[in-house]
Amino acid sequence: MSDYDNLDALAMADLVRRREVAPDHFVREAAARVAVANPVLNAVVHEFSVPAAIETEVPFAGVPLWLKDTGVAIKGELMTSGTRLYQGVRSPSDSTLGGRLRRAGFVFMGRTNTPELALSFTAEGEFHGSARNPWDLTRSPGGSSGGAAALVGAGIVPLTQASDGAGSIRVPCAHTGTFGFKPSRLRNPHGPLQAEGMAGMSTLHGISRSVRDSAAMLDITHGGDIGDPWSCPAPSGTFISAALNPPKRLRIGMQIEGPEGYPLSPEVVEATEDAARLLTELGHHVEIATPVYDNGALARAWFVVAAVNIGRGVKGFAAARGIADPLALLEPVNAEWVRRSAGISGEDYLGAVQVLQASSRAMGTFFQTYDIYLSPVTAEIAPKLGELAGTGLGPEEFFRRFWAHAPLTAVFNASGCPAMSVPLYWTTAGLPVGAHFGAAFGGEELLFSLAGELELARPWAWRRPKLDLEAMYS
Repeated sequence: MSDYDNLDALAMADLVRRREVAPDHFVREAAARVAVANPVLNAVVHEFSVPAAIETEVPFAGVPLWLKDTGVAIKGELMTSGTRLYQGVRSPSDSTLGGRLRRAGFVFMGRTNTPELALSFTAEGEFHGSARNPWDLTRSPGGSSGGAAALVGAGIVPLTQASDGAGSIRVPCAHTGTFGFKPSRLRNPHGPLQAEGMAGMSTLHGISRSVRDSAAMLDITHGGDIGDPWSCPAPSGTFISAALNPPKRLRIGMQIEGPEGYPLSPEVVEATEDAARLLTELGHHVEIATPVYDNGALARAWFVVAAVNIGRGVKGFAAARGIADPLALLEPVNAEWVRRSAGISGEDYLGAVQVLQASSRAMGTFFQTYDIYLSPVTAEIAPKLGELAGTGLGPEEFFRRFWAHAPLTAVFNASGCPAMSVPLYWTTAGLPVGAHFGAAFGGEELLFSLAGELELARPWAWRRPKLDLEAMYS
């Protein structure tokens, strides 16, 4: 019998390929764990039909995979994006990324909880209810990939699929003690129904327990799709090879002060400084340095781009389905956000896109001097449930709280540069706090190399949440 709790996805697949366990062994174990834990965590919102036959000669043979409830289409299965508007909608075919994940051997299990339209840093939608943080059930696991992070953080599965449009992989990873990697713009394709997400800011990938799982997942998913408007520089080798080889001595610029109007809490600053001490011990050079860009202008641009993209999606879906009043099916705060999109001119939208492009120039300049950027992922520890939820708020206040929670992550979405949250620090109260690392556009190999070195120096997979899920499973 395998020791499920100590296996990552690649180790599971290896046991399946060598026939040391049945092909559906880990699928059955994961399903049993979800059945016990989900009434507590509310991390899973849809269950899929699991295939009877499981391929065994593929990279992720027999590995159970839950997908975020938005972004990656799976033929015949639900994807509601956390909203009543899309209730009952099933995908007619696999998306490009869905097909690549299927061919790699993943067994699709269902969908994880995300806030409505993935527009929040907490998974507390009115349609599916609130996901809970396995380290403290009174707190949020973050968002928008909150359910995905809760599953991995609780030890239910070693890997989940997720997406990141302003920090939506990195933020929940910072709050759940998991590893979260946001690749460069369009390293993973969004096709075939769309060329990009959120003017290129949205990026698809995953949340994992181990660094090598994340790297191996990117190895099987990356690469341009037919008709993509741009592409990433080709990697020099495999991402998993990078993760297994330590980097050269790096020059690292560290930011431990928030942008104007967005202070950082002592806990997240201490976590970042702790990471800097570890990096110094490993032989890297760390100094205070801040990319020069207008964070306030970026916040306003993100609001505009999100409004127009979500508004077009909602209205287009409603027109195709003959829904007369789609806003009545949205949460009030998001309905108002969509309503505001009608007043945004083409000139306003172009101006917002130009702000995103300016951030690319700023980050490009920063990475001419530094190999790596280091900062807190979020401005505070995992929030109590309700603190970031949009219930009863207008769009401006809702967005202000959203941006204040993680004011330093979205510049990597706007610029297209890769970034990651690494679980190196826990508070005295036992809450995980991630450290945020970024690199130049196309610099995934360098980030994976550093992540592998950090994982070896300070392993985190052995840590277990306060919630005694093991007792629940038994």
